[in-house]
Amino acid sequence: MVAASLAALEAFVLAALGVLELANLRTVRLTMGVTTAGFFLAAAAGLGWCAWSLWRVQRWARGPVVMAQLIVLGLAWNLWDGATRPLSAGLAVVALVTIAGLLHPASTHVLEEDARLGG
Repeated sequence: MVAASLAALEAFVLAALGVLELANLRTVRLTMGVTTAGFFLAAAAGLGWCAWSLWRVQRWARGPVVMAQLIVLGLAWNLWDGATRPLSAGLAVVALVTIAGLLHPASTHVLEEDARLGG
């Protein structure tokens, strides 16, 4: 499932950002660095769990992944300025492809089948 793969990729990027934040801790901004890294790592864990659950065809994971993509679209919109335009466009494309994959009739059918089977 493409949507699950893209959500997993996003989780990996969030985890990498968290690790990079920890690697660049400075005493001047220690609290901000630790909390930012913690946020990125927690978000990566949550999105990774949802991506894994989508791979296992668990219907409940669709909602949190769609919400994450809406947040990514908002971030892409916010970054749409000058030098960050390519990054913004990439974020928007990934978010839109993920949402389209989750709402595609074939995905909906598979996820709804899981609900009918009691999964």
